[in-house]
Amino acid sequence: MRYHALACDYDGTLARNGRVEPETVEALERLSRAGVKLLMVIGRELEDLLEVFPDAGVFDLVVAENGGLLYDPAQRHAEPLADAPPPELAERLRAEGVSPLGVGRVLVATRTPYDVQVLAAIRDLGLELQVIYNKGAVMVLPPGVNKASGLAAAAERLELSPRSVVAVGDAENDHAFLTAAECGAAVANALPSLKDTCDVRLAGEAGAGVRELAGLMLSGELDAVEVPRRHILLGDADADDGDGGGEVRLPPYGVGMMVAGPSGSGKSTVTTALLERLVGAGYQCVIVDPEGDYADYPGVIVLGDPERVPAVEEVLHALRLPDHSVVVNLIGLRLRDRPAYFAELLPRLASLRAGLGHPHWVVVDEVHHVMPAELRHVPLHAAGDVGSLLMITVHPDAVSPAALRLMTSVLAVGRDPAATLAAFATAAGYDPPRAGSPRDGDPALWRVGTERARRVTPAPGEVERTRHRRKYATGTMSKDKSFYFTGPEGRLRLRARNLHTFVELAAGVDDETWLHHLRRGDYSTWIRESLGDADLAEEVAEAERDCREEPESGRRRIAGLIADRYTLPAEPTDYDPDHDDT
Repeated sequence: MRYHALACDYDGTLARNGRVEPETVEALERLSRAGVKLLMVIGRELEDLLEVFPDAGVFDLVVAENGGLLYDPAQRHAEPLADAPPPELAERLRAEGVSPLGVGRVLVATRTPYDVQVLAAIRDLGLELQVIYNKGAVMVLPPGVNKASGLAAAAERLELSPRSVVAVGDAENDHAFLTAAECGAAVANALPSLKDTCDVRLAGEAGAGVRELAGLMLSGELDAVEVPRRHILLGDADADDGDGGGEVRLPPYGVGMMVAGPSGSGKSTVTTALLERLVGAGYQCVIVDPEGDYADYPGVIVLGDPERVPAVEEVLHALRLPDHSVVVNLIGLRLRDRPAYFAELLPRLASLRAGLGHPHWVVVDEVHHVMPAELRHVPLHAAGDVGSLLMITVHPDAVSPAALRLMTSVLAVGRDPAATLAAFATAAGYDPPRAGSPRDGDPALWRVGTERARRVTPAPGEVERTRHRRKYATGTMSKDKSFYFTGPEGRLRLRARNLHTFVELAAGVDDETWLHHLRRGDYSTWIRESLGDADLAEEVAEAERDCREEPESGRRRIAGLIADRYTLPAEPTDYDPDHDDT
């Protein structure tokens, strides 16, 4: 289910002529039994609503006074969400004969044409207040208070995200909260300006339109309705590949996407740019990070480190706050224990989403670590069970076929995207894309099940980041990314798990071993392909060319280049998740 809450206006939406039909209340009760949270967001004063609508208790929360008051029907408790205008305002309006004049806990309200007196009083008294119009009503509120701010307060109280809410309304003051919700719907009797900007136009008027919307939610049909304003930019398609150019965007729900390619090919750049846009758009992401690559990712909660594995309950507790995305750092967990940990975490994430509507995206880096090819079953029926699922890997064929079949698209990066796509398709049991395959070196996006892949230029992120630095300097890289000093005859197997141990081992190996790797360009190749640091790799390659006959000079120069770019510790680290390997 994409939407876990319904937010409704009252007059002209739920109610016709102030009254709600019994059939509409029954439709709301069915939604509530299905686990959908119900919010009412109205311009009326609370007391007025309770007088005309005895079934207000069907709603989990009521936002009254156009965002100024939050009411809990179960507790019968009302809480102002802002300070009320000073009493001098209402006193002056009464003295000038303004009628009707409603004074709520935050709201002061009248009708046109008395907006002239209202605006003059605000100016003369030097007040910082806003005036909102709604079908002839004139509402005075503190700045920033509207139905959107009230919806946000109600969602926060229920541990919901606005990205999991569908809202429905009919009038001018509904623009704000329909825009703030993930999806905005307008009943058939709505103002034309609202119908022109909403995401879903309902055929029914007032309560009939709400019942129609409830039916779409219960049947799952609303999940499939495109909301283009919510789509997330991935990149730009090549105009010469036969399908035309233009932006390539992803819907925020129901996506199963794999980013695949060799080390240093740009997977991290694509992933972090996409994450940046998802988080910026208000979607909660949980990033499963087997190698500690996201330990320094800005603006997220990072759980776990080389000395401590986060408990699953700790992860779930952190994710209850929808405003915070979470990194689950598993670098402290042995490789062989990672699949079992993820097998416990994944269904719990699906259960959390079923209850609260978030997280919205589960991002799994180095997915072959947690869902290896030997894994026959995964505890998901579709990517939508966790909102959307993004998987990143060097080796698609090293990933569980059951996990691969959750993917709806694959972005292949690196020198040979056609080979990467073929590896994915073969492992998943599909025919690989044929006609129109991208040229070598061009990132390729394949919609699974189609015949051809498209050339795509991924959009860069706006925030410059230095990923991997701490892990590459002092942490532990996986075996396939570590450097091995073997010597010319392969008699050695000294593993450098990070740059610190590389420098230490370099100082101790014999000259013959050092020069063997230097003359082959192994050091710069490792830095380029495993660390993804092309600038440092170029500098090291230059040192390799200059120091082919000078082992000691080469050691000092390469160690200096590393020290200039990475901060190395004074003491080595003892941590290694692969305790028993060399």
